[in-house]
Amino acid sequence: MDVRIEQRGDRGVVAYVTIENSAKLNTLNSGLMNAFAETIRDLGRRQDLRVVVVTGGGEKAFIGGADIRELAELDPIVGKAFIEKVHTSCRVLRELPVPVIGRIQGYALGAGLEVAAACDLRIAADKAVFGMPEVCIGIPSVVEAALLPGLIGWGRTRQMLMLGENIGAAEALEWGLVERVVPMAELDAAVEQWVAKLVANGQNALTVQKKLILDWEVLPMDQAIAAGIPALAGSFTSDEPKAFMKAFLERPRRRDVA
Repeated sequence: MDVRIEQRGDRGVVAYVTIENSAKLNTLNSGLMNAFAETIRDLGRRQDLRVVVVTGGGEKAFIGGADIRELAELDPIVGKAFIEKVHTSCRVLRELPVPVIGRIQGYALGAGLEVAAACDLRIAADKAVFGMPEVCIGIPSVVEAALLPGLIGWGRTRQMLMLGENIGAAEALEWGLVERVVPMAELDAAVEQWVAKLVANGQNALTVQKKLILDWEVLPMDQAIAAGIPALAGSFTSDEPKAFMKAFLERPRRRDVA
């Protein structure tokens, strides 16, 4: 696991977390998942954290899935423990109070696609490949695969999970599985554009917004709408709204040129 911390002036820090197992397409084994979850939890304790970017080592894969060699040795008891580790690796990203960007440069398969789905935003290189091939090795797709219908709809979720076929980056963008696709050479610059925008936005506002979005996923519509009222009112307990609105109102005005 590699973690790089970048200071962004007085706005806080950005953490770049790289899952390092490139010789095996960054596949997830138990040890790697334990280390990843602990790394994300440690980052979540930082008061100066503003954004986390998650990626895989090398250029071939984001995360190529779970380690099949370990999967092949599982029994019902050990299998339950293993899949709980996959779930934890996704849950810690969703529980972070800051936005998480998935930087997807290659294969995002199985557990890797679940980790990507657990990110708040996903940006992919044009050569990236996506798939949920679990049925092809005799097991169902589970845990954070349940997030897929919210991204791509039930029909396409069934297509991915039941056929086990891969799709390319262009199709992933069309489906809504990722939010942006760029050439590999432009991937880091594109990620940086999003990071800079997120760092510039209100920290508390982003924290509240992320929590609201997670609540909206599970609440009935009337409750989801109602949840926004105290969220907005509560944001005025800090000085952040007034500071940002003051800066907006005092911004240099553009003058039309005749």
